[in-house]
Amino acid sequence: MKRFLALLAAGATATGLTVLAGPPAAAATGCKVEYTVASQWEGGFQGGVKVTNLGDAVSGWQLKFTLGPGQQVVQGWNATWSQSGSTVTAAGVDWNGSLATGATADLGFVGSFSGANPAPTGFSLNGVACTGTVGGGGGDDDDPPPVTGDGTPVEVNGQLHVCGVNLCNQYDRPIQLRGMSTHGLQWFSQCYNNASLDALANDWKADLLRTAMYVQEDGYETDPAGFTGKVNSLVDMAEARGMYALIDFHTLTPGDPNYNTERAKTFFASVAARNASKKNVIYEIANEPNGVSWAGIKNYAEQVIPVIRAADPDAVVIVGTRGWSSLGVSDGSDEGEVVNSPVNATNIMYAFHFYAASHKDNYRATVSRAASRLPLFVTEFGTVSATGGGALDRSSTTAWLDLLDQLKISYANWTYSDADESSAAFKPGTCDGGDYSSSGVLTESGALLKSRISTPDNFPTG
Repeated sequence: MKRFLALLAAGATATGLTVLAGPPAAAATGCKVEYTVASQWEGGFQGGVKVTNLGDAVSGWQLKFTLGPGQQVVQGWNATWSQSGSTVTAAGVDWNGSLATGATADLGFVGSFSGANPAPTGFSLNGVACTGTVGGGGGDDDDPPPVTGDGTPVEVNGQLHVCGVNLCNQYDRPIQLRGMSTHGLQWFSQCYNNASLDALANDWKADLLRTAMYVQEDGYETDPAGFTGKVNSLVDMAEARGMYALIDFHTLTPGDPNYNTERAKTFFASVAARNASKKNVIYEIANEPNGVSWAGIKNYAEQVIPVIRAADPDAVVIVGTRGWSSLGVSDGSDEGEVVNSPVNATNIMYAFHFYAASHKDNYRATVSRAASRLPLFVTEFGTVSATGGGALDRSSTTAWLDLLDQLKISYANWTYSDADESSAAFKPGTCDGGDYSSSGVLTESGALLKSRISTPDNFPTG
């Protein structure tokens, strides 16, 4: 955060549906479909379709299904979508248009509805009817449940790394971390002490503490040694409680991270050398780039990441994206610029930020689409508007969190503080006391996040 001075630009509007051309290139001899509803809100929903080719390999495919009365596909991804009456057709695109025997394609769409919202029926792949499951989602009935481990998040998962588009643990299994972000350390250091971190780890059962170290706005540039020391102290406190520590180089104004390249090199050389032996550290090298091109952000990242790697070759590094870390959506772009020109580094992820009252369907559609191509980490989000204020948008927040859970995208909420703004988890004055968990000190946003974060993680170990 935060946008005390500026609102995000209006997001790109949902694209229209494309008319399909030409017949499928080959026939399938069998298929299975798994359909799930990732989230639903008033008049709208997000559907996921996983189709598995059980027959001969196909080069070119079309999946058809039937929606109920009043249902309409608004926007889709990972396929070319069209709708005629109640019949929806999704066709493979250039990068997933061939399906080998046993191969799968994961598709998704945002839909609208009036009245009831029944599950689609009549799935077929290239004219062949598919078997499958509808509603609950995911997998065959005889699939064994994953083996899960007991212990703190760090004890179970160990050193994290990026595998494919996922954040994975020491067992090479995809995981999701859920936690909270500090506010600026220069303003709210009283909120981060043994009592508050005990509450975060033990009562909230958080996996992650994001430390927002502002660079400007009376932050790091005014006292580099002092702020570096505060960050390292919070890393140690998180480690002692078995939580991961996300070190956030919180650039916001100016928005071009290249303004702070030398400061970033100095800071990350220091914290990476000091914390290289720890398993709980993740580095976020630029909070919310704004007013800068993706090429400019990439240039910055490719200078700073080698500094971290020289001291800490194993830790995950997160790169901010264009348009206040919106993958460019808030600048009228999309994830294509990152997909087509990724940062030249390994073991990295890309940041995505949203504020639920301001960023809705087209932002969710972007994340759903991008998650199959890019490793994403929601290093910051709010339940309210992009200003950090206004009313909590419960339905949009729930839709977002359901989507992130489905995609196993990790997140940190803004903020674990008692700031006088509705995005804060605590009521003003809370940090002057020792209670960080009871309903009496939590804001509406804090109560919602605590209820979501404190549910079991069930991290897989086998």
